[in-house]
Amino acid sequence: MNLTEKEITQEKEYLSNCLEIVRKKISELGQSLYDREEKVLEFKKFIWDSRADMDPTEMKTLINASDLEVTLMGYKGDYLQKLYRIQNNPYFGSITFKDDKSENKIYIGITHVEDEENDKYLVHDWRAPICSMFYDYELGKAQYLAPEGLIKGEITNKRQFTIKDGKLVRVFDNNINIDDELLQEVLTEESNDKMKNIVNTIQQEQNAIIRNVSDPNLIVQGIAGSGKTSVALHRIAFLLYKIKNLTSNNVLIFSPNQIFTEYISNVLPELGESNTLQTTFNSFLETNLQEFNKVESFTEFVERYYKYQEKNTKLVKYKQSNEIIEAIEKYINRFLNNLFFVSDITTRDFEISKGELNYLLKDRYSKLLLLDRIDKIAEKICNDYYKGRMGNKKKIISLLTKNLNYKLNYKEIFKDFFKSEEFLNTYDGPISENEIKQAVSTKTIKYEDACIFVYIKGLLEGFNYRGQIEEIVIDEAQDYNILQYKLIRKIFRKSNFTILGDINQTVNPYYKYNSLEELKDIFEGSVYLELSKTYRSSPEIIEHTNKILGLTHVSAIRRDNNRPVIKRDETKDLKEQLIKDIKEATDNNFTIAIITKTDEEAVKIYNLLKDEEKDINLLLSTTKEFNKRKVIIPSYIAKGLEFDETIIYTAKDNKYTKEEKYLYYVACTRAQHQLIIYNQEN
Repeated sequence: MNLTEKEITQEKEYLSNCLEIVRKKISELGQSLYDREEKVLEFKKFIWDSRADMDPTEMKTLINASDLEVTLMGYKGDYLQKLYRIQNNPYFGSITFKDDKSENKIYIGITHVEDEENDKYLVHDWRAPICSMFYDYELGKAQYLAPEGLIKGEITNKRQFTIKDGKLVRVFDNNINIDDELLQEVLTEESNDKMKNIVNTIQQEQNAIIRNVSDPNLIVQGIAGSGKTSVALHRIAFLLYKIKNLTSNNVLIFSPNQIFTEYISNVLPELGESNTLQTTFNSFLETNLQEFNKVESFTEFVERYYKYQEKNTKLVKYKQSNEIIEAIEKYINRFLNNLFFVSDITTRDFEISKGELNYLLKDRYSKLLLLDRIDKIAEKICNDYYKGRMGNKKKIISLLTKNLNYKLNYKEIFKDFFKSEEFLNTYDGPISENEIKQAVSTKTIKYEDACIFVYIKGLLEGFNYRGQIEEIVIDEAQDYNILQYKLIRKIFRKSNFTILGDINQTVNPYYKYNSLEELKDIFEGSVYLELSKTYRSSPEIIEHTNKILGLTHVSAIRRDNNRPVIKRDETKDLKEQLIKDIKEATDNNFTIAIITKTDEEAVKIYNLLKDEEKDINLLLSTTKEFNKRKVIIPSYIAKGLEFDETIIYTAKDNKYTKEEKYLYYVACTRAQHQLIIYNQEN
């Protein structure tokens, strides 16, 4: 809805006043931080110079005061950085809200701006309770949950702004939810090297996930292009705002690969927050596997299937299955039941019979983990024979472990599992002695073996609890099997989880969920939610990708751009045709990806084009930094990324098969505006 000239003038004056106050605050904060830094340095020098004349209590009091000053400086420094980010674009929307007491216009931006002289907020942080109505309601009755309780009223006006370089470029009243004019404008923009924040176009179904603090664990099924990753990152920003004392160092994101980690690295800083801790699952496993130098990555694991044609797929599939979990647990229980001390222990200081040792191991401390049992027995010996002094405890532990009938060698225990009755009773496929031996004879342990190894190790000695991590986000949830989730849950047993994925984007060739609701059994207090709208692709692309998997429930938001999906057959002029397609994309200022099925095809196309297309990038599993304008990438590491135009290439004799339809779906759903497919009939 168009505004009157008077309304536009009023908005320009408000923006001008807001910018003036923001810039004034930046200047004042900068000077204040400079002065405080000088003061802190002088204070620390005083403490150092006076240390000989002060008693410990005085010293502690002064140090605490100094630390408090540094903490306050940190808060002010963080706010100064946020003001810098919004100094030319302080807000993006507003609502006028009327309740029983008053009617107020609420301007909404990345961070708050307060006018202390007039005792009012010029801009509210988008995460503030009152701002939730901007995302959840149209004009009319609305409500929000404030600290003092539920506030009910009416939204009488809803307005959106486009502000660039401190100038009001566009303003309009939006009488419907924010899935219309501004959203369409955002969707038609070309994509960038990095994921952008969506704070000005968050949708109601997304907002419900972002602001959910009533459920400790969220499990989210979202179709391709529904904004799962954006929602996860905005949820992190919201939780950092909402939860007292939660910092970025208390939040961990599990990413599928380093390319994805790099791609999302700008979102939290754009929202005024520091990036959180991030890891991939194989890196996480490496911290729990000192027995090996490296854990194979998930990408390498998938590559092994497509690139090297895994010979014993039945064995790998079983290692990824839910059934193996019970087999492992039964095997470890039997191992513990059959474990005992073989003889008495006699030293210069004490003598203890094997009968007493086995009583302590099997009865008195039987509820503890194995290593905790041995630790307790060593403590008891120290109490009984060394008057409670623990100086000999390590030596006693060594004597105890050597006296067991089975060496506590995790590699041997792991290998024996594959020869055990528990394994053989549940696995009916082939496994050779050489396969068992090779599993632990190399410096790099295979991805599927690493999970089993860590689980066996954890059942014997305990799982390395990480108490400092309070919130965990797992993206691409469909690529983790149940055993992996059990491991993560045991290690982060007090953390809250936000788990997001799409069962239709599974690239793990050995494992597939029927529904992510299956995870509710592992994450107690969890709620299952769905994101059913896609904001990424055009209707033409969505129609094609729906056919791949026989989907009908996908709801498209992007308006028709009249670009049909193009299908090509490879000819002897492949290079010429690809260059032509790339040029057309470049002329449209599109980012473009050539997505191949395998690494080999990616390298082949890169070598074909690199002399003419000198700015083209080859992305492989080891890539960490990249320019997204023009890339060649294998399908199984393209997940989570999006491009204006995507060319799907497979060699004529290597088309996606029916069994590989999910991988094909992943590749095709990366496209926003244009999809071109080579050598694929369907």
